[in-house]
Amino acid sequence: MRYDIFGRAWLVLLALVASQPAWALDHVVFGTDWRAEAEHGGYYEAIAQGIYARHGIEVDLRQGGPQINQTQLLAAGRLDFAIVSNSFLPLNAVQQKIPLVAVGALFQKDPTVLIAHRGAGYKDLASLKGKPIMIGGDTRVGWWLFLKAKFGYTDAQIRPYTFNLAPFLTNSEAIQQGYLTSEPFLIRQAGGDPRVFLLADAGYASYGSLIETSAKLIHDNPDLVKRFVDASIEGWYAYLYGDPAPANALIKRGNPEQTHALLAYARATMISHGIVDSGDSKKLGIGAMTDARWHAFFTVMSKQGLYPASLDYRQAYTPRFVDRGVGLKAQR
Repeated sequence: MRYDIFGRAWLVLLALVASQPAWALDHVVFGTDWRAEAEHGGYYEAIAQGIYARHGIEVDLRQGGPQINQTQLLAAGRLDFAIVSNSFLPLNAVQQKIPLVAVGALFQKDPTVLIAHRGAGYKDLASLKGKPIMIGGDTRVGWWLFLKAKFGYTDAQIRPYTFNLAPFLTNSEAIQQGYLTSEPFLIRQAGGDPRVFLLADAGYASYGSLIETSAKLIHDNPDLVKRFVDASIEGWYAYLYGDPAPANALIKRGNPEQTHALLAYARATMISHGIVDSGDSKKLGIGAMTDARWHAFFTVMSKQGLYPASLDYRQAYTPRFVDRGVGLKAQR
């Protein structure tokens, strides 16, 4: 009899719980810096594996592209978070008095490279001094300044780069910019033999794939910022050290130009070169940012005249949401 009473009471309780509305997830609009690719693998993994959902977040991911300025959309309030490709962009926001802040650096190394033909005999970045190099317009006021400061490059070397590999492939003396995880693979597929120089290995201290948000969101809802950053970090651990197939399926759906071979190459390259997980992240966790590294980067660029020495560069970032060891147990 007692069993029957308690059993009925339990069924009534279950019915009452089932009748209540489910907890709503916080809706977040997140803009990436390019079309879907392995360089966004951790974010797609966090969607595919339900990591964002477990942190109470529903993510509306908006792909970037050559004609899309995600920073402008973020500043206008049309995005809640955006990926910015390098450390220049948060500093530029401070200089332009735009209240945007980097809250995590998911790439400890910027994957930017210069690429030459192996047969041309260039040995390192120093050996490219004085040689014609194809770079994009934005690069003139970006990492090109690092090469000028470190190796004595000059603007007379600059040739226009249109993000088309044909001029490189048809000229055995050509040198161009690229991404470690993309262009070298595509050049090899087209029959070329590239010699690749990673700027990060020569002391270029820019972070990559930084998550940026508004100062207003940090002030109004720091818990949401924390949960989004934590979930993104966990997504990157899952993509690098777990099964990347769920993320890759979403990436290929969003960008059919991404082949299985290119995705596999990009992921393996990110792992072998420590693009995501190296240096500070080995102790502090993926996404790590340090004041010392920001200061070093700003100092070099301000000496090149890109920023006034008086600029309060610390407004560009906050380590408040990283450096807490999130996900370290998944590290290999």
